[in-house]
Amino acid sequence: MAEAQFIETIIGVGILLFAAKLMAEIFLRLKLPIVLGELLAGMIVGPFALGSFFVIDGRQLLQINNEVRMLGEIGAIVILFMAGLEMTPKEFLKGGKASFTVGTLGVVVPFFAGLVVFQMFGFDALQSMLIATALTATSIAISIQVLSEFGKIKTPEARLIIGAAVVDDILAIAILSVVSTIAISEGGVDNIDITSVTITILQVLGFFAIMLIVAVVIIPKIITPRLWKAKGSVEGVATASFFGAAALAGSIGLSPIVGAFAVGMALSTTKVFEKIENYIGKIGLIFAPLFFAIIGAQVDLRAVNFEILLISVVVIIVAITTKLVGCGLPAMLFLKNRAQGMRVGIGMISRGEVGLIVAGVGISSGILTSDVYSTIVIMVAVTTIITPIWLKMEYGKEQKKSDDTPAKVIKTKPE
Repeated sequence: MAEAQFIETIIGVGILLFAAKLMAEIFLRLKLPIVLGELLAGMIVGPFALGSFFVIDGRQLLQINNEVRMLGEIGAIVILFMAGLEMTPKEFLKGGKASFTVGTLGVVVPFFAGLVVFQMFGFDALQSMLIATALTATSIAISIQVLSEFGKIKTPEARLIIGAAVVDDILAIAILSVVSTIAISEGGVDNIDITSVTITILQVLGFFAIMLIVAVVIIPKIITPRLWKAKGSVEGVATASFFGAAALAGSIGLSPIVGAFAVGMALSTTKVFEKIENYIGKIGLIFAPLFFAIIGAQVDLRAVNFEILLISVVVIIVAITTKLVGCGLPAMLFLKNRAQGMRVGIGMISRGEVGLIVAGVGISSGILTSDVYSTIVIMVAVTTIITPIWLKMEYGKEQKKSDDTPAKVIKTKPE
């Protein structure tokens, strides 16, 4: 049984990775975001689409089992470690006020707007709370990959997106832990204790602060060429460190990607930075497309009907609007630039793992119906697909303006 599962896993990885790279090539030639191609690759060859036609001994050839999902989660950890390398602790703290404000509003606005809107549509308080929670977290891995692809990872808006998305993710995890507890408790919504909710959120924030400080102080002292001279030792110890930090973050209730991000930041100013950046870039060539293909492969559109589509449209509109308002408007004030602020809002639209986790908690606890579960999955898929397209369009406008500027200058030159 174990051997069959192992073979099933490596077949799944092989199919998804090949499909992702094939679609990446096609999208590159079409001048479309590569990450979008990798997502669509998963949707096309996944077990709910073309994958359902390839059956051997009564089982589909491509299965998204727990092992494949775990590899996808490892991909997210690698992507966030790479993002951490792009931001020094000083830069993170410098943008602290802006990141904290944008990230906090990026959770608060979608949550409370979702809560009000979905109760107006007839959902009970707990269902509305779960759907609203699914709207809070940004899939930072998607936005980072897009910004890297466009060569914009060093821009002010990219810095703000990364910082705000980390705060966003931490707060979203805190809300998820609170809502999950309410969902499985007997008292339900009537059993909410504001004091315990506040303590839970403060604990999560405190854990991240401690982890970041420890990583910045200790990691650079451990990972140094003076201690590690054998070939591959620095890279190996760095990998062990960010996986260890990810595990620690997960064990205390945070998202594992937060721990990997903290270690990445800790190594961004060290002597081994270039060596690690070069190494992890090669690892990312495999794990990043695999992550996006696995996300795409979990989208099941077979049960979609008119009612689900109608609810999905409302959820998607709320999901997009609340991030643009909650993140985009304050970003415009902090960056003092409308276009850059707008890009921050767009970059925060993509939902991901937390949305799918919330949907899973809701369906397994019996609180969400299969229709609402499908709606959340569709919202995650649509926001994930439109983010890279919209960002590309926004940067395209910037490119067009810069291309037009020399022409205007030449016109005004005296003869």
